[in-house]
Amino acid sequence: MSFQESPRSSDEEEAFYTLCRAAYVSVFRSSLTNISSKQQLCRVLQQAGRNPSHATLNKYWTTRTSKLNFDDFCEILKCEKKTEEPELMRAFKKMDINGDGYISHNELELALTTRGEKMTNEEVNAIFSLADINKDGKLDYAEFCRLFVSTAEQCQMAALEKLEADAKQKRQNFGSQSYSPPKSSVSSASAPAVQVTATQHPESDATFRKESRSSSRPSSARSRRSSLSNSVTLTSSSTKAAQIPEPLRLQEWHHGSMKGCFFFEDDGSISSLQYQLHLPQKSTVYLTIQPLSLSYRPDKPSPWMSVDTALFVMTAGATKDDSTLVCFTESNDKDKYVWKGELHAGTYNLLPFTSGCRLKKKNKKSPSNKPVDLVHRSDSGEIDLTRELREVLSDIFEVIDLDCNGLLSLEEYNFFELRSSGERCDKDAWAICKENFDMRKNQLTKQGFMELNLMEATEKDGDPADLWVTLEAMGYNRMLELVEACPFQIDVHCESAQLSIQPLSLDSGQKLLNQAIQKSITSRTGAKALRGNDNVFIYTFKGEHRISSLIANKSNQKVTVHVNNEQSRNCCSSRGMTVFAVEVPARTKMVCQHVLPICEKQDWTYNCVESILPSI
Repeated sequence: MSFQESPRSSDEEEAFYTLCRAAYVSVFRSSLTNISSKQQLCRVLQQAGRNPSHATLNKYWTTRTSKLNFDDFCEILKCEKKTEEPELMRAFKKMDINGDGYISHNELELALTTRGEKMTNEEVNAIFSLADINKDGKLDYAEFCRLFVSTAEQCQMAALEKLEADAKQKRQNFGSQSYSPPKSSVSSASAPAVQVTATQHPESDATFRKESRSSSRPSSARSRRSSLSNSVTLTSSSTKAAQIPEPLRLQEWHHGSMKGCFFFEDDGSISSLQYQLHLPQKSTVYLTIQPLSLSYRPDKPSPWMSVDTALFVMTAGATKDDSTLVCFTESNDKDKYVWKGELHAGTYNLLPFTSGCRLKKKNKKSPSNKPVDLVHRSDSGEIDLTRELREVLSDIFEVIDLDCNGLLSLEEYNFFELRSSGERCDKDAWAICKENFDMRKNQLTKQGFMELNLMEATEKDGDPADLWVTLEAMGYNRMLELVEACPFQIDVHCESAQLSIQPLSLDSGQKLLNQAIQKSITSRTGAKALRGNDNVFIYTFKGEHRISSLIANKSNQKVTVHVNNEQSRNCCSSRGMTVFAVEVPARTKMVCQHVLPICEKQDWTYNCVESILPSI
């Protein structure tokens, strides 16, 4: 979403997020708290005036869900509309066989135990005992509908009143779209903006030194909130001169290639495989990473090709603490992100990364479209996979064929199994696969992979439930569109060394990647303390195609930093919101956000105001 655009009017947006915050903090102390169970999700939805069914809860809280945050809750509320009185009336009228405005116990029991999400007799009795207002054995459903809607509205009003009663709590919570720091907090006296233009490095350095001197002086116009304003403007043509040309005679260099995939997890994080590179001797190295275009639907470009990628290179120490950042890809050549330089002999960890600005969590289950069929029966009555499913399985095979040799080793197949089922195939099971499916050199062919999936469908007598679990784990929706994943390819060229590259594990070192990202930010830019607080620092890294910010809390207590991007232009943030907050534990560094241009052909301006929020 653009920082300057919104799908709703500003008043509607403010009212919506006020309702979201009110419902959330009526259940949790802070909207920085995560929803950690299906029961909590149900409670907070009810506080927002919704009445979620088991099916609705299961749609958002799957077997792979461990937590949901406030942003996730807002997205759920956008999808799950309130039940209106006319809609309820229509449903009851279908049960009212004689049309007298009442429903008997038997009529209600028949409807609720045989249709839709079936209830038990005990549940029906409980509902009827509450709904039989006149105690005459009949349900006046018009009155019941009015009470139902009224109760939902009362839940909303109670939540809003609770939020309004505590102004400090309202300021604390990070969904505060309506909150903006006082004008004095971003005035030239209290928080001068740092203007950095991509073509004016000497001036920007001078500006930074000037700001560093002035920020240490006491200000007579200081705001009651510690704040800092950063503004960075980049032109669409400012990075073209920095591109790294492909080395001459590159085809004669030693080459290694690996594929992988970024996956959007239920908790909002992005995971991927990580890799290890070994060089027997010092060599000039040319590294690239780029999204991988898949073969199916050649007439339709892959939507994930615009996803930004990067590759961080760290020394492979005995422990994570022994690892150090060596380099990372910064320059961009079309879809490729590139680094060229010398690496000494040794072993290195290759850590793929995407900012999350263009790989967003989406609703996989689209109720407006009928799911694609996965299986069908042939003329002879035998179960077979549909053409659409075979095309998708072919693409999945291409993604998990990590070494690009057209075959799946046991190790490669296990990356797929761990992703889709959470289980590992052992050597004995692999031997059984060898007896039943097409293999070559003890590796599974694409035909064998198809046969394996067909066997699973046949064993379930054509029930596609397990196939859908696999497909959704691999990022596909019910229309067989890849919406929550981005395949990529890494290429390593060494001029004078025979390299080797191998995968490590799925998300083997998220901590190591975070360490690399933080180091890449802090090593390339200076820290700026928030005015009035000498223990909280903001690092703003301006790369060739990405801006990243980091918050360093050097105090002995946690701080909550309010972040306002409303003045940014042509920008999209990894947070997906224009206004949010970041809770940073004591003596901790935390990446705040990554920002990319929405349209790379236009100039873009990053304008961010960070402010310390008072604790409750």
